[in-house]
Amino acid sequence: MFKTYETELAGRKLVIETGKMAGLANGSVLVRYGDTCVLVNVTASKEPREGIDFFPLSVDFEEKLYSVGKIPGGFLKREGKPSDKAILTSRAIDRPLRPLFPKDFRNDVVVVGTVLCVEQDNSPEVAAMIGAASALAISDIPFNGPTAAVNVGLVDGKIVINPTVEQRENSDLTLTVAATEKKITMIEAGANEVPDDIMLKAIKEAHKEIKKICKFIKKIQKEIGKPKFEYQSFEVDHDVYEFVENSFKEEMKEKVQEADKETRDRNIDALTKKIEETYTEKFGEEAFEEHKKDVGEAIYKLEKKCVREMIYFEHKRVDGRKLDEIRPLSCEVGLLPRTHGSALFTRGQTQVLSIATLGMISEEQVLDGIDMEESKRYMHHYNFPSYSVGEARPSRGPGRREVGHGALAEKALVPVLPSKEEFPYAIRVVSEVLSSNGSTSQASICGSTLSLMDAGVPIKRPVAGISTGLVTNPDKDDDYVMLVDIQGLEDFFGDMDFKVGGTSEGITAIQVDIKCDGLTYDIIKEAFEKTRKARQHILDDIMAPVISEPRPDVSKYAPRIVSTQIKVDKIKDVIGPGGKVINKIIEETGVKIDIEEDGQVFIYSNDNEKAIQALEMVEDIVREVEVGGIYYGEVTRIMNFGAFVDLGCGGKEGLLHISKISKERIKNIEDVLHVGDKVTVKVINIDDQDRINLSMLDFNDGKSEE
Repeated sequence: MFKTYETELAGRKLVIETGKMAGLANGSVLVRYGDTCVLVNVTASKEPREGIDFFPLSVDFEEKLYSVGKIPGGFLKREGKPSDKAILTSRAIDRPLRPLFPKDFRNDVVVVGTVLCVEQDNSPEVAAMIGAASALAISDIPFNGPTAAVNVGLVDGKIVINPTVEQRENSDLTLTVAATEKKITMIEAGANEVPDDIMLKAIKEAHKEIKKICKFIKKIQKEIGKPKFEYQSFEVDHDVYEFVENSFKEEMKEKVQEADKETRDRNIDALTKKIEETYTEKFGEEAFEEHKKDVGEAIYKLEKKCVREMIYFEHKRVDGRKLDEIRPLSCEVGLLPRTHGSALFTRGQTQVLSIATLGMISEEQVLDGIDMEESKRYMHHYNFPSYSVGEARPSRGPGRREVGHGALAEKALVPVLPSKEEFPYAIRVVSEVLSSNGSTSQASICGSTLSLMDAGVPIKRPVAGISTGLVTNPDKDDDYVMLVDIQGLEDFFGDMDFKVGGTSEGITAIQVDIKCDGLTYDIIKEAFEKTRKARQHILDDIMAPVISEPRPDVSKYAPRIVSTQIKVDKIKDVIGPGGKVINKIIEETGVKIDIEEDGQVFIYSNDNEKAIQALEMVEDIVREVEVGGIYYGEVTRIMNFGAFVDLGCGGKEGLLHISKISKERIKNIEDVLHVGDKVTVKVINIDDQDRINLSMLDFNDGKSEE
């Protein structure tokens, strides 16, 4: 049955339609936000997937270029693999939903948000996040929602919910918040050094709007929601777990207390083998085979319980650190002699090598998406090879996690980069994870800051990143323990990974992964405070002693740049017919040239003299011909009445009459001038038909020495 529900979000109409499209999905809604339309469908498998120990949730945000009236580029003329923006949106939809499914649920669930139409003032990402929660709420899939999301901007110091295109262009904050009625479930932000208190205020304002949308979704669910289906629980067998815990809890607690990740893993592997052998001896091989999976689950559950209890009750971490103690830190720069900039950042057993490369503006990344961003000048790529965790797997290219971590580091650094006018380079930083034991994305932020400074990029201020973790009491919202600088095990068994990047002045990026049912304002406030203090320590005590400010010049292996501004109507003169003029400059000097639509000309060369030569050639071409102006030109044609001279101004020629060559009478012009001669001339007249008349009478004999 077709149903339509309407409310208001940030002063604009929000409509949820269901019952008209995609009738075979478990749940389907069409979200209309202004003229933006996103169709969200959710489906679940009828049976659980065999042989897995996790909840198989898959989220796809599908950008369709017809939604913005574009035909895809390329030969195939159809949408290809998801853009980075689509992958990041899929991750943003996934993160607040995942913790709200039952912990023992193993059926495949697929969420697909298809963008059908886009009005740029109204975010399709927000529509998709609201649509996903709505479709799950009305479906028969077990889900403990609803949740909802909004974007937040900071325009002229004022917090704006779901800012328009114009507001986004002037905003110091790009914040996405997802939440239930009670708690915050996801935070993603990029910011121009926004202070902690302003960021917290923005999150609270977002939550006010989210609560209204959650109530709206609950109303729809109450009216048309399907009963949730029964599912096979994958909760570990109670008797098996009781045996494992009673017999091996103290030994497990002892084995996990090890600072070195490899040693700890070996300890757990040895204990796992011992538990399996003991279970087999006590209950028989047949019983072990029957409950083998439960035994494995019980060991995992016991390890998690031991780690959490040590942190929560004893305030003790597996590597012996205090709750707010950061792992040993070190960094160095200039490791690679021929790259433009390089840095190695190490935090405990996490190590990241970041390499900066400078290129021509024309080498910036071209984007073909559904929003208005057509290119980006700064690119950050993050690689996570299998050797970084001691595994032997072939490389298959970057996955969603790699794209997400690269985007987070990119977001953290963009606010401190110089403008294109100040520093006319395209910039790429690649972070290679060499060793991983948690917080590799934050190490990437630190390492990339160092590599940019090593490359001579005049960043505004250094940026550092740090994460905090959490262990909560599920029965009391205000009862929790917070950890600074979490390692892999604490991230895996904890309740959150609260990542914050920023400068000494404020926050530049946030990404929060939550495994519990959400965060209170007090938790968020404390996380901001702890990350700010830790960030300052990294900036002042670790990074600054190694390199305190950008190098005064770029690497000798990076292209040098000279630039000039020309009139827009002169661009065609510099390029010439079929590129003839600009190609001649490039051939003669060996430089590379970029010309922007606004008339900015950038000349790149490793040889500064050649760059200056090319600049002079460009400036000669665009120089205006004026009466009284003196020019150094070349004779191009000889006539019986005079000679034509190329003035070097975009191919403009003037007539040097025979009477204006010398004070003495000349019978034959070829007695004094030949084609190819260089002459200094003065413009004495430009007539109504733009014909230029020249004279040499004021320059001795006017002829230059060869």
